[in-house]
Amino acid sequence: MDIGPVRSERELEQILALQQRNLPRNVDPLAIADQGFVTVEHTLPILGRMHELEPSIVARDGPALAGYALVMPVECRSFVPVLEPMFQRLEGLRRRFYVMGQICIDAPWRGRGLFDGLYQAHREHLRDRYELVVTEVSVRNPRSLRAHLRVGFREIERYRDLTDQWVLLGWDWSPRA
Repeated sequence: MDIGPVRSERELEQILALQQRNLPRNVDPLAIADQGFVTVEHTLPILGRMHELEPSIVARDGPALAGYALVMPVECRSFVPVLEPMFQRLEGLRRRFYVMGQICIDAPWRGRGLFDGLYQAHREHLRDRYELVVTEVSVRNPRSLRAHLRVGFREIERYRDLTDQWVLLGWDWSPRA
């Protein structure tokens, strides 16, 4: 398994295909409860703009994309308006941070440590520029919430917006953490 930054537009297209398969409208309700889901739907132009600012991290198994973890620097804030409530909550942070925009492991590779591997690659590739990574997880996605807490995230707050109830999480990479 090769885990590292996105290398091509083809990989961005593979991210979008995996994302589509894991949106709630495309996942059986029983699988949502057991396997999780992704919430935000991106487009190729938006992923391309995000990638230009800071490449996302992917897991490759030969030509197949096994999983991804999107990197969203604060400069991406306007790219995905549905995330504005989260960004508003982060305005007071006096830290160098970015948002982990979404993580997804394709079904054949689940349970093999890729979730942790993608986050370790985030840390390896980004910790010299950021001291904190934040993300939010739907309370309806307990599998994802447990996995985030396991790798080192801590709850910052819970809130509700027009789309869902969220747990805002942060993983502190600063030397004092």
